[in-house]
Amino acid sequence: MAYQDPNEESKLPMPGTERKNADASKPSNAPPKPADTLTVLTGGAQNEPPKAAKPQASPGASVAGRSTAGPNGGSAIDTILGRLVIEQGLATRSEVEECIKSRPGEDLSGQSLASLLIDRDYVTKRQLERLRLQVEEERKGQQIPGYRVEGKLGAGAMAQVFKARQLSLDRSVAIKVLPRKHSNNPQFIERFYAEGKAAAALNHPNIVQAYDVGQAGEFHYFVMEFVEGSTVHDRIVANKRTPEREALDIAISVADALRHAHDKGLIHRDVKPKNIMITPDGVVKLADLGLARAIDDKDAALAEQGKAYGTPYYISPEQIRGEVNVGAQADIYSLGATLYHMVTGQVPFNGQNPNEVMQKHLKAPLVPPDHVNPKLSAGISEVIEKMMAKSRRDRYRDCGEVLVDLKAVRAGEVPPHAHKETTTAMLAEVAQMTTSQAPAIVEDRSQAPSPFSDGRVKTMVVVLIAVLAYAIGITIFAAFAAMS
Repeated sequence: MAYQDPNEESKLPMPGTERKNADASKPSNAPPKPADTLTVLTGGAQNEPPKAAKPQASPGASVAGRSTAGPNGGSAIDTILGRLVIEQGLATRSEVEECIKSRPGEDLSGQSLASLLIDRDYVTKRQLERLRLQVEEERKGQQIPGYRVEGKLGAGAMAQVFKARQLSLDRSVAIKVLPRKHSNNPQFIERFYAEGKAAAALNHPNIVQAYDVGQAGEFHYFVMEFVEGSTVHDRIVANKRTPEREALDIAISVADALRHAHDKGLIHRDVKPKNIMITPDGVVKLADLGLARAIDDKDAALAEQGKAYGTPYYISPEQIRGEVNVGAQADIYSLGATLYHMVTGQVPFNGQNPNEVMQKHLKAPLVPPDHVNPKLSAGISEVIEKMMAKSRRDRYRDCGEVLVDLKAVRAGEVPPHAHKETTTAMLAEVAQMTTSQAPAIVEDRSQAPSPFSDGRVKTMVVVLIAVLAYAIGITIFAAFAAMS
C-alpha cells in the first residue's frame, strides 16, 4: 500500500459515494483507505499518513451544521440522512434543504427525504441503501440512556464519536461508540473498556477526562470530556510549521501529561499530532488512550510480544520490535517525533509503506531538525535528537528530564541533559580522532605528525575550548554574585 506525502491533499472519493451521473463502468485505481493506527505489524490495519486535506472534525471538535433538528422540524432520521448525503458529496447542502422544505409546500406529505433525493436524481437506490445502513447505526448510537446525542463529531476504524448532552448534569460530553462490526469481538471490547479504565485513572488538566463507560443494548460506549478545538495535526495541515515557542509550549504540556500517566503506571503508546488537541483558549489536551497499557502488565506485554502497536510515523524502535519491556521512554520518543513534525513541517522518516517507515526508525540516521529548518535554535534540535535516540540508554530517562530541557530551551538557556550528552559525544569523537592519527612507530619525534594537523580536530578543539570557557565564566559570575 503506497503512502501519500504527509502534506499532499487527498483527492480520493470515499468508496461507494460516486454521484449518479459518474461513469460507474470505469474501474477505480484508488487504493483502499488505510486505518489510522497500525495495530499489529502483520495482519493488522495499516496506518494512515497525515494528509493536507481539509481538517476533519476530531473527537470533541466543534462541527457546524450537525444539529439533530432539521429545517422545518425534519425528523432525526432525515437529518442524519441529509448530513450523510452532503458529507459524501452526493448532493449539496442547498439541494438537500430544498428537498426538505418542499415536502409541505408541494403536497408531498408522507414522501420521505430518501424518495425525494431519488426522484430528483441526486442518489441511486443502491447508494441510498448503503446510506440507510449508516443511518441505522447512528440511530442506535444515539440511544444511550441519560444522554441526548446532538451530532456526530467523527469516525475512525475503531469507533464513532458523537457530541451529546449529559442530561443529569446538563453538560456537553463526547461519546465514543464501538462500531457494530466490532461489538461481538471480545478482543475489541476488552481494549475498548481498557481505554475507559485507563482514562478514568488519570486526572490532569492536559488529559481528556473520562466520565463513564458502559453498554446500551448491543452498543458499547465511552463518555468523555467534550473538548472544543483543533488538533496539532490540523495546525500542521494548515500552517505546515509551528513556531518554535508555540511548539515548545505544546510539548511541555504533553510531557507533563505523560509524566502524570507514567507516575500512575500507564504508557500511552500512540502520542501523535492527531491525539493532541488545543482548545480555543490554548489549553493542550492529550487524547485517545486506545493503546494505553499498564507498564507492569506482564501478561498483556507477553500477549503482544513481537507485534507493533502504534502509528508508524511516530512509533518508537522498541514498539516496532514488539519488545516486552516497552515503557515510558517509548512515549518520549513519540513525543520527540511529534515535536520534530511540528517544527520542521515534515515527519522524521517517510516511506512508501509502513514497513519502510518503521525500518528507518530502526536504522536510518535522523536528519537534525535545524538542518531541515535553519531557523530553529540549537537547543530544541539537541532536545529532539535526544528524545528520538534509537537506543533507550541514550534517550531521556523520564519526562521529568524532558521537561527540564524543554523549559530551559523556552527560557533561552542551554538544555542541561541534552547539551551534556552532546559535549560528551564531541569529546569522545576528538579522542577517537586523536588516537587514530597517532603513528605506530616514529624514530624521529620531531617528524611525527601532530593530531591537530587534521582540520576536523582543530575545529572540535576550538568548540570545546569555547564551551569550557563559557562554563568557567558562568561559575565565576555565580561566585561573585554569591559573595555580593
